[in-house]
Amino acid sequence: MAITTQETTEVRFEDIDFTNLDVFEQRSPHDWFRFLRENAPVWKHPANERSNNEPFWCVTSYEHIQQVHRAGTLYSHQTGPGRNGAGGITLNDQQPTEGPGIQMATTDPPKHTRYRKLVNRGFTPRVVHRLTDAFRLRTTAILDQVTPLGSCDFVTRIAAELPLIAIAEIVGVPPEDRALLFDWSNRAVGGSDDSDDAHAALFEMGIYAHGLTERKRQEPADDLWTKLTEAVVTMEDGSKVELTETERDLFFIQLVIAGNETTRNSISKGMLAFFDNPDQWQRWLEHPELTDTMVDEVLRYSSPVNFFRRTATADTELGGQHIAAGERVLLWYPSGNRDEAEFGPTADSFDIGRTPNHHMAFGAGGAHFCLGANLARLEIKIVFEELAKRIPDIRLSGEVQRSRTNFVDSTARIPVEFTPSPALLESHGTNGRTNDGANERGSLYNNGHGPLNDVAGSTCPVGGS
Repeated sequence: MAITTQETTEVRFEDIDFTNLDVFEQRSPHDWFRFLRENAPVWKHPANERSNNEPFWCVTSYEHIQQVHRAGTLYSHQTGPGRNGAGGITLNDQQPTEGPGIQMATTDPPKHTRYRKLVNRGFTPRVVHRLTDAFRLRTTAILDQVTPLGSCDFVTRIAAELPLIAIAEIVGVPPEDRALLFDWSNRAVGGSDDSDDAHAALFEMGIYAHGLTERKRQEPADDLWTKLTEAVVTMEDGSKVELTETERDLFFIQLVIAGNETTRNSISKGMLAFFDNPDQWQRWLEHPELTDTMVDEVLRYSSPVNFFRRTATADTELGGQHIAAGERVLLWYPSGNRDEAEFGPTADSFDIGRTPNHHMAFGAGGAHFCLGANLARLEIKIVFEELAKRIPDIRLSGEVQRSRTNFVDSTARIPVEFTPSPALLESHGTNGRTNDGANERGSLYNNGHGPLNDVAGSTCPVGGS
């Protein structure tokens, strides 16, 4: 059975511990979120060893999350008083050399805006729309790998594939290297108590970015990374400077992780929501015209990012609580996305026809609204459209395995089964193989299928406007 997100036991403040990874490995704690929304929507979490012995604020209501997002630099992505430049968007401080002030996600305007302008051209609605045919063909090839088998791990064989291929093609990672991206993003944020391995994955990505930069300088291509090798940033005094190697490396890490991990989790959790609500799957099969509302409901209900942190830059008040300058503030998006005050009495229900649906899966306004929102919407739309056509009788066949992390709501394994059917693109058939490992993934990335490469090449999102 799919792991439920609902709990019926009575909640007490002393029960709540958002630093306990054992809880997140078992479930998404919507019972805690509901309790806090009703009793303390802005709540100071007690300090413990896992929070570096420092308390932090938890914001769980839609209204107050939105207030923080729209308050500008009052709540910083970067740092705050008394932190010596450390901060960022994770619970515990990242040092200045690790991102705050030099990575797009962990900088404040105006520097954030300048960074964003370097890459936003590759993610506009017009540019992303040009990828539709290529992505649909890629998805056909992905499903061709599993449809003859009649079973697979949904996460690694279906949900992970298109987001990974898409961001690799946009950035310009060669096909033979793309399996590395899956491994790195899994190790970096996929859930483990091994912080050394997570840091090793980030280091390996940085080293790879160095080599990719040199390759693009020697052999320029029509891709985002070639553009970034030549990029300059306009400083506050009007001067223009090139990105440093560190800034470029951090760009690569953010683009790869944000570009595939969160969309993979949305697709995975969206499939679980359909398993838990078979009436909605049947509705989707019968009403494909619900595409747009289906995508938004998958995003709302899945809420792939659990929280982003802010740091107060001045003394302020939120929800009747005094927040001191320098204190950490965590915004819990899954809670905001189930807030009855915004979504009504059906907030906990999965309804693919829901409208309006002003969810927070891409943020709640402000300068940091998700750069890849258009790309994620397209990927979710195509995957679920093709699933409905190719394997409409897909069903859960075993235990779901969640990842051990509280930063993203990630699922590591979803065993599924379905009626076998032949591949549509002959060269992508599996010949009855059942291996779920890297060899199959590598064969898909490296396969020189002409039509796939032609379509992908003709729709590069950076070359046109």
